[in-house]
Amino acid sequence: METGEEFGPWLSRQLKLAGKTQAELAEELGLTRAAVSAWITGRSTPRPTVMTDIAKALGTDVGTVHTRTTDTQAGLPVIWHHRRGYLDGGRDMGNAAAFAFDADVQVLARETCQNSLDERLDNGRPVRVRYTLHELTGKALDDFREAILWNELFPHYSAVSESAGHQKVGRVVDAGVRDMYEKGRLVLLRVDDYNASGLTGDDYADGKFAAVVRRQLESLKSGHNAGGSYGLGKATLWATSALGLVLINSTLSEAHEGRRERRLIGRLELPWREVDGEAFAGPAWLGRPDPDSPGADVTRSWWADEETVARLHLTRENDEPGTSFLIVGAHDVASLDEKSSDAFEVDDETMDAEDEGGEDTRDLRRMHRRLVKALGRDFWAAMTGGGGKLPRLEVFVRAVRNDGETVVEEVQVDPSVEQPTRTRALRAYYEGATVDRLTEAGQVAARSVPLKLPLLGGARGTLGTHQAILLVTESLTDAEREKDGLKNQIHSLRGNGMTVKKSTVPNLPLGANPFQAVLLAGEAAGETAAFAQEAEEFLRAAEPPEHDRWGQTEELTLRWSPSAYRRINAFTSEANTAARDLVARPKRGGREGGEALRKALTVKKRPKAKAPAGPVVPELSGLDATIGDDGEWRITAEVSIPRGDEIVPLVPVAQLDVRSGGRPKLDWAELVAVEGCEVEDGVLRFTPGARRAKFRGATDVTSHPVRTALTRLVVELRAGKGE
Repeated sequence: METGEEFGPWLSRQLKLAGKTQAELAEELGLTRAAVSAWITGRSTPRPTVMTDIAKALGTDVGTVHTRTTDTQAGLPVIWHHRRGYLDGGRDMGNAAAFAFDADVQVLARETCQNSLDERLDNGRPVRVRYTLHELTGKALDDFREAILWNELFPHYSAVSESAGHQKVGRVVDAGVRDMYEKGRLVLLRVDDYNASGLTGDDYADGKFAAVVRRQLESLKSGHNAGGSYGLGKATLWATSALGLVLINSTLSEAHEGRRERRLIGRLELPWREVDGEAFAGPAWLGRPDPDSPGADVTRSWWADEETVARLHLTRENDEPGTSFLIVGAHDVASLDEKSSDAFEVDDETMDAEDEGGEDTRDLRRMHRRLVKALGRDFWAAMTGGGGKLPRLEVFVRAVRNDGETVVEEVQVDPSVEQPTRTRALRAYYEGATVDRLTEAGQVAARSVPLKLPLLGGARGTLGTHQAILLVTESLTDAEREKDGLKNQIHSLRGNGMTVKKSTVPNLPLGANPFQAVLLAGEAAGETAAFAQEAEEFLRAAEPPEHDRWGQTEELTLRWSPSAYRRINAFTSEANTAARDLVARPKRGGREGGEALRKALTVKKRPKAKAPAGPVVPELSGLDATIGDDGEWRITAEVSIPRGDEIVPLVPVAQLDVRSGGRPKLDWAELVAVEGCEVEDGVLRFTPGARRAKFRGATDVTSHPVRTALTRLVVELRAGKGE
């Protein structure tokens, strides 16, 4: 039998929910108030016969009073509470944090899996994360809408739809509601983690529950090697819901109110709206009215029974600590655009499988496929073990319909399938099977890469040198090369095992075989590595909200110095140098095989290729950029020039990368030819016969719309006048 909470705290809460005082309960039971007070404070417990009377007074059954695994149904019911409009007339047209990310299941996978890793219990076992795509139709859809009190929500959705033309969030929500009614279907995406901390803490005071459910831009991560630091990642849950609705069921690792299981809450994110003449600010919460709040005008989490959890599709598979997030009306805009930057090739067999069952099934299968790809790409290292080291993470993905029908069988994401070469390299490192230099196929070479850590507060000098580990190996088969993606790349990661940075090694020596590399920094290089914790802290501060690179950030500037990013630039340069050295083919001695080789080989000269007729267009092949002392971008660019009689002049254009809209254009303060070209009125004119060119430039700080340290630079070569 499930063990409930202590009798005193449980009875105290039931009295509040029922609106009864201790004196009123004592009068109904024919006892003194002192007797009830003794129960509340834990000095005594009622006799079994009295428990029957207590159940009658609370309007529940005797079993509920004995087990105390749920609240009684008496008193205040579960409702939606919508935050009232601000008295000063202010309006929020959506949660700004959600605009930091796209409505993309691959972004959702990265952020949610990172959060689960950060909340893994420190018991040596992996955190298990399951993604379930669940399509509801017919009666199953009707039952679910009844369970979430859809009739109470509908007037608010209608108000948002009426003003959808003026609000981006409103247009998304309006489309989500129309899609549900027109197609008669609703897609749920549930994210469950096990062996994690769960949403512990009070409903309102500092704690993990309040940080996720009540607050924005607050991060309460457990360890210094955590992946998140901005408190933005949770916003992807609501951004992925076309209805702005997420339901939550958490099993706690630390008891709250004497309970651990089935702590439920729902949160709705809508823009400002007016319903029946009353203004509402934006968010709403599904829960029990809090009797301690004035007029019970705030809803709080509640301890639900198993039936309620099942009706909300939030039943967890066991009593392990962790949290289940149910995204209602999940949509994936990026999956509809196969030409997006994150697109990938799909074979005919996969497309045929997706087409089977119609458009709706194809959506589920496509989202399933994209989830598996993203999880394998970003978390392959966390899923990899070896040499006695267990994986930190296990991930499963499945797709179902209406509580029983399987659309896609559950699969466990296998890092050796999704990232075979890098997984093999990391496993070799764990097993102590690396070499100093590559001499045979399949070997993994390891090399230390120094990261010189600066002192806090902008003080001159170096705190110490952390030795990161670079692993380099070659793909063995065509199948591996296809799965690995771009060749000659370094995947960089910290202690939590999530890939942070992907970069291609430039200026490789001639004859180098294609390779893949992994850079293990901070605690990923070993918890006992020198300055591992300090490296974790420094690199974590150098990550933007997307956690997809290391570079200049506001936190890095404030805690260290405006020039701290140069330590990272030097670190990257050292890693590239080490990779080039490891893949360079060793030079043969002057006598080694020379004469015998010359006699054995007949060398034929190929006829000189003819230059193509017509003009040829050079391409930008390399770019190094730093921020100058005055805040300007300083670049050195390399250009590859095809063979041809006529070379098209090009205009270098500098722009700032932005998440949406047009890229702001920057002016050049300086543009200088280095080799193979000349600069004339901002136009690059290339030397006839040259096959490569190089130029340098510096942007005009007065043309920067924001501080350079907070931007990303894009450089393009354009024909004509650069427009």
